[in-house]
Amino acid sequence: MSAAAVVSQSAPPGPWREFWTAFSANRGAVIGLAVIALLLLVALLAPWIAPHAPNQTDSSAFLRPPAWQAGGSAAHLLGTDAIGRDLLSRLMHGARLSLSIGVAVVAISVAVGIALGMVAGFFRGMLEIAIMRLMDVILTLPSLLLAIVIVAILGPGLINAMLAVAIVVLPHYVRITRAAVISEVSRDYVTAARVSGAGTLRLMFREVLPNCAAPLIVQASLGVSTAILDAAALGFLGLGAQPPSPEWGTMLADAREFVLRAWWVVTFPGLAILAAVLAFNLLGDGLRDALDPKLKR
Repeated sequence: MSAAAVVSQSAPPGPWREFWTAFSANRGAVIGLAVIALLLLVALLAPWIAPHAPNQTDSSAFLRPPAWQAGGSAAHLLGTDAIGRDLLSRLMHGARLSLSIGVAVVAISVAVGIALGMVAGFFRGMLEIAIMRLMDVILTLPSLLLAIVIVAILGPGLINAMLAVAIVVLPHYVRITRAAVISEVSRDYVTAARVSGAGTLRLMFREVLPNCAAPLIVQASLGVSTAILDAAALGFLGLGAQPPSPEWGTMLADAREFVLRAWWVVTFPGLAILAAVLAFNLLGDGLRDALDPKLKR
């Protein structure tokens, strides 16, 4: 055996290979990742693969059942709603809207949460107390009720609903960042960087923050599911996306009065929310298993 082959066999696996080995050991996480990839693909290609426009009505197909049920039609595979709009097309376009809401909410809350958590963890004192007590106040209130109050103040609408959900989930990122920063600032590499003349901003964002990324990534993946669910709840209450937007929660709200005589107009949007939320939760569990060194051991 050549020396190169011996070295290649004895060399430890790279970080990405090690991560994927730990992640793929969780079957649920792999399934969740596959479902998320499918949803993203559908969301990106919705204008081209959806059989109809999301708001196109068919006056001859009010509350038409799915294609496999008596009275169904192959032109509307999952049936139609009360005004003849194709349910499959609206679900496809709704995937684009709901996933965009989840990603945007998490992006806002992560950015603000990292900034506040870094400030609280580095500067301590009264500033830390003020930030953390504010986060504690937000956490003491029921999340959906707080989101409803915020939207009621700002006014119903998709943007205001996204801001409300971002505020509701913000304390989780602040607390995780602060705890990670407090744990990291006492380590030798931070002391060495400080002795070598590194400024506060460099210590915060170049030395400490990369080592706090793992718990934040896990929380962000779980946070997308929370954001989708809360945004759907606000849409169901008429405070989020407004009709005729094909957001999944708004679709459920439009179908409330037809629950008993048209099961499909409620079932399929509900299953879409269930699939997306469950997939992101499974992904978060897999990321936690792969990124937490204690669980690896």
